[in-house]
Amino acid sequence: MRPRSVTPPPLRSGLVTVLALVAMCGPSQGATQFSSGQSSFGQTSLGQTSSAQGYQQLLELFEQWRAFERPEMLNGAPDYTAAAMAKKHKGLRSLQAKLEAIDPVGWPVDQQVDHALVKAEMNGMDFNIRVLRSWARDPGFYRSIWTAQSDTPAHEGPEHHASVELWQYSFPLSAEAQQKLARELETVPPLLKQARTNLVGNAAELWEGGIGDLRTQQSDLSSLRSQIGASAPELELAIDSALTATEAFVGWLEEQAPKKSGPSGIGRDNYTWYLKNVHLRAFSWEQEEALLRRELARAHSSLRLEEHRNRNLPELVAIADVAEYEQRAKAAVKKYIGFLGDNEVLEIRDYMEPALMAQIGQFTPEENRNFFSTAIHFEPMTLWTHFYHWWDLARIEQDPHASPIRRGPLLYNIFDGRAEGLSTAVEEMMMHAGLYDDNPRAREVQWILLAQRAARGLGSLYVHSGDMTMKEARDFHVRWTPRGWMNPELDLLGFEQLLYLRQPGYGTSYITGKVEIEQLMTEMSEQLDDEFSLSHFFGQVDAAGVIPVSLLRWQLTGRGDKE
Repeated sequence: MRPRSVTPPPLRSGLVTVLALVAMCGPSQGATQFSSGQSSFGQTSLGQTSSAQGYQQLLELFEQWRAFERPEMLNGAPDYTAAAMAKKHKGLRSLQAKLEAIDPVGWPVDQQVDHALVKAEMNGMDFNIRVLRSWARDPGFYRSIWTAQSDTPAHEGPEHHASVELWQYSFPLSAEAQQKLARELETVPPLLKQARTNLVGNAAELWEGGIGDLRTQQSDLSSLRSQIGASAPELELAIDSALTATEAFVGWLEEQAPKKSGPSGIGRDNYTWYLKNVHLRAFSWEQEEALLRRELARAHSSLRLEEHRNRNLPELVAIADVAEYEQRAKAAVKKYIGFLGDNEVLEIRDYMEPALMAQIGQFTPEENRNFFSTAIHFEPMTLWTHFYHWWDLARIEQDPHASPIRRGPLLYNIFDGRAEGLSTAVEEMMMHAGLYDDNPRAREVQWILLAQRAARGLGSLYVHSGDMTMKEARDFHVRWTPRGWMNPELDLLGFEQLLYLRQPGYGTSYITGKVEIEQLMTEMSEQLDDEFSLSHFFGQVDAAGVIPVSLLRWQLTGRGDKE
């Protein structure tokens, strides 16, 4: 479909503000509604007493659901054939009916939240089979090799069920690890053979992006082959087979690419349904657009005001070499942890400093710095604040949630608004709380970060609606990121826009989730009044798990009706 506009739409003001306020303060038509119940603040329940038997039925159904969600195996690989997915869809209807038969009214709110989570996951499978159909539309779905851990509870975006997580292995490999890795790699050839039959879609930009993903897999397998050497014959054979299959698959994709000419976005209506019924956000496509435009304008205007206020101060100077990077990066971690503890912002846990220290990265020459690396080299703490992610992961591992439903990653990236939204909110919250009072120029970096996230999220919205091509979205992303920090020549730009095309709602979740977190803080402070504290707020949010913010709001305030 030809985009309606090939130039970036102008930034509007009045209409944007009105729609943004509507999105923040009231429900949009069709928004998910939650029943009232007992909140963490002890408000009176409107339902009856909890049914332990009913909740136990939910837990049993959850186990059945998670087992059902995994595909059956076909010739040594997960089965995503058309017949298999049709069978899954039929079976899903039966599970959804069982869930609907479990009435959670009158349960404690945290248990009602669990019921809503299971329903959202089932809606996610339904949507994937009806609309997203990654196994049929996106060659990148068949990427198996992952060399790095995601900073969220699961990989961002759709993935198949036999991923090979190389980052989980310690090299040199033990004999047992060699055997395990060889078994995992054996799924690659049959999966890619199956993919040639499954990939019947016409999504041109997903096809193009998928070729890049499989080329990356080629490179990763070649590197693994060199690393293993000749010491593990069984593993060598598995790597060689996977590499040969990947090379042949890339060639096939390239042959098919000229035949692909259709859109890759899912359209506004599907996008809105997905937000409300799977990710449980109360926003429509139009309201997300309004929110992101408002935040983009706020970020740019705030940056100009910061620059004016700081006009007589020395400019920030980027880290110049390896030694300086190591010193400043580590010092920034300690300073940040100290700030949080000294100012009673968070309860400091043993895992917090080590988790950040493990992610400080390394010095990068200026010509190779992507957007986030540029920010880190000017002021490391601007990104360390976003690394709340790694505390989430450490907490999930060290202190699993009591509810089995919330104990691991939610399926279909349902965690995105909480994971990305809270991390983005913390960046600005810490700035306002005084983190950069001794370095005001760092506040400018924070506004640049916010502008970049709003710009990229808007680009993703316009690709899904068909108003922009991927190239136009990337150009928009670059144009509205201040100071030219979004380098169009580096991989980050293409990676981000492709991810958000594959995973609807993810590109906007940084901003919309941030807005939801800010609203939650407002409502909790209004309820608690003088008893409100930041440490209590963050502690309650953490304890509830990495779940949609609308459900956090319901559990922590008792307000489940989006009032």
